[in-house]
Amino acid sequence: MSITTDFPKPTMVAVNGVELEVFEAGQENVGNPIVLCHGWPEHAFSWRYQIPVLAEAGYHVIVPNQRGYGNSSCPSEVSSYDIEHLSGDLIGLLDHYGYEDAIFVGHDWGAMVVWGLTLLHPDRVNKAINLSLPYQERGEKPWIEFMEEIFGEDFYFVHFNRQPGVADAILDKNTSRFLRNIFRKNVPPVPPQPGMMMINLAETETPLGEAIMSDGDLDVFISAYKASGFTGSINWYRNLDRNWHLLAGVNPVIQQPALMIYGNRDTAVAKSETLSTFVPNVDVINLDCGHWIQQEKPEEVNRVILKWLTKKVVI
Repeated sequence: MSITTDFPKPTMVAVNGVELEVFEAGQENVGNPIVLCHGWPEHAFSWRYQIPVLAEAGYHVIVPNQRGYGNSSCPSEVSSYDIEHLSGDLIGLLDHYGYEDAIFVGHDWGAMVVWGLTLLHPDRVNKAINLSLPYQERGEKPWIEFMEEIFGEDFYFVHFNRQPGVADAILDKNTSRFLRNIFRKNVPPVPPQPGMMMINLAETETPLGEAIMSDGDLDVFISAYKASGFTGSINWYRNLDRNWHLLAGVNPVIQQPALMIYGNRDTAVAKSETLSTFVPNVDVINLDCGHWIQQEKPEEVNRVILKWLTKKVVI
């Protein structure tokens, strides 16, 4: 039987004023929750290789499509996607299942949410495991303003904010091509192209590198985005400066045990030089892969996570 057909069936869970499409496994392990948080442009299906392994290891695995994704609610207000709302959704999930806290795992934007959740609601996070995106220190300038100065107006984070709706329409028009072109590995290094990277990916006929998934698995992502469109998920980017302001008064140091997993070939995210300053109880693992870590190296990711969780069990 294929991974696709083995994937859990979803249920809709009302939390925090929205409905989330939630996939569960290991319900027999109630009392030992682990919540997996996808990135962009992803889907709960990004965790298809981790879900059965974690359930088999004794965890109650909870995997939401976060707001703006899949069949979950897509509010129209941009501010509905700030870190207070996104972390509030995860708190709502814990409350729904009756959990005081949980282990949270995030990849890419999901990692950003897990870091933010841990800052805003430290008593609800038992341990944090993040892939690709390390803790982002707040700095003296709002993030988009800083990125615009360093990378320019065509950098996709900046473009999403300064030209709202432009990229959304192009990605909606070229959903299959964009997703086919972005989910790649072993992409040869090429000089930066003029224009906005995500728009270029959506309009490029021939992708570089190798596909990270089968056509059948890719169809799960394509179908989801054809139904939802991209605006809800891109609105996460449009709250970075708002998040910077929201986190102004928060203690920036995370004390929970944390695991950071990098892909050594990840060109999307730089490794942090200050990670242990802000996350003093962090362990760092480097894997030989690109950005889509848990899909590129599923067995290694599963092994690393389970070994680390076993080591971090308090007797």
